[in-house]
Amino acid sequence: MSTETSGTLPLTSEQNIVASRQLVRTLCQQLKFSLVDQTKMITAASELSRNTLVHGGGGRMRWEFLESNGRRGLQLHFEDDGPGIADMKLALTDGWTSGGGMGLGLPGSKRLVNDFDVQSAPGQGTRVSITRWK
Repeated sequence: MSTETSGTLPLTSEQNIVASRQLVRTLCQQLKFSLVDQTKMITAASELSRNTLVHGGGGRMRWEFLESNGRRGLQLHFEDDGPGIADMKLALTDGWTSGGGMGLGLPGSKRLVNDFDVQSAPGQGTRVSITRWK
């Protein structure tokens, strides 16, 4: 079991997306998340990793363990220097897609976690942070 409390994983290839899912599974297990909570966090991480690669042109996933008010959590940050999101309201609408997907990545991920934050502007890349608490 790793004793690290934070780290970074590149998201520059399909293999990195697989690695991000595996890492998030391990981190959730270390926090003793239920199988349902593990699945939610892994699914959100998979969607956001793919968005970072496909729409952002690649980037990174940073992770950290959190403690607050006696609770422990896992926070993931997905960061890219891509074209950014021009219309955030539209991007957070179920079914809307700028690519060939189902348009569930951002809004679906938001529903799977306890805390969700996205920062983006055209030409400035995108930063998505998600947190799941135990």
